[in-house]
Amino acid sequence: MRRPLAVVVAALVCLGTLGAVSAAALAAASGHGGTGGRSLVVRNDDGELARVPLGADTFAVSYRNSIYGTVAEERYVVQADGSYRLAEIAADQLAVLEEYYGVPGAPVAAGPNDRRNFVVPPAPSRPAVFETLSIAATDLGQRTLYVPGEPPLDLWRLAGDDDPYVELDIKETP
Repeated sequence: MRRPLAVVVAALVCLGTLGAVSAAALAAASGHGGTGGRSLVVRNDDGELARVPLGADTFAVSYRNSIYGTVAEERYVVQADGSYRLAEIAADQLAVLEEYYGVPGAPVAAGPNDRRNFVVPPAPSRPAVFETLSIAATDLGQRTLYVPGEPPLDLWRLAGDDDPYVELDIKETP
């Protein structure tokens, strides 16, 4: 399994498109959208670790930022071809968005029902679209998967300490 370098990961998560933010926010807030029988599959070198049905066209991955020690969240929207695009970044602390992610726009206060305090779209000039996303699911980062209508899934509890990397793929539900 490929192990992304910290610089590459930081660059990738800073990417995205502004156009997807409104659709993703609306779908996340309403719980509507639908992906037509798809699941988000979590796997590593040992195989499939979990499969979560996608009842909407959005999902999010949160983690504890190791520099700021606070929680940040990357929100994705599923595209018709099964890939997914970074649509919004959210955090409990403004510095994570402004300094760590270095987003071009000003973060705004999140809505009253949001898990995080602040939200911002990623840089529209550098869209981040994934078919497979490899992430470190460590005890320190405590990465957690959020899928509307499903309980949160602690990815860091699924991966072993000796090989904490997991991949997220969208698959058609059999």
